[in-house]
Amino acid sequence: MTTQFDIKQLLQKPIAMMTGEELTFLLNSSMEAKANEQTPVVQKRTYYGIEGIAQVFGCSVPTANRIKRSGIIDAAITQIGRKIIVDADMALALAKEAEANKEKKE
Repeated sequence: MTTQFDIKQLLQKPIAMMTGEELTFLLNSSMEAKANEQTPVVQKRTYYGIEGIAQVFGCSVPTANRIKRSGIIDAAITQIGRKIIVDADMALALAKEAEANKEKKE
């Protein structure tokens, strides 16, 4: 026996007054609504070249060159030939971690 309930009426009804079937219907409806909600897609921020590193860190191109040569952000850099691709979020996290490690040593 399948019974359809009006969700608006069930939401107004106290839980103590609901039957088990009504409560189950209400919970299942809520779970289906949550499942249908789309989770936001997080886009990876990528930059290209030494200029991209300069944009990520807000510095000059020569300083960006020094950052790249230091090796601190190597895990965030993919280099194919002369093309440099930088994962901005990872680069910033690595730089922050390196700065924290530097402060611990001092």
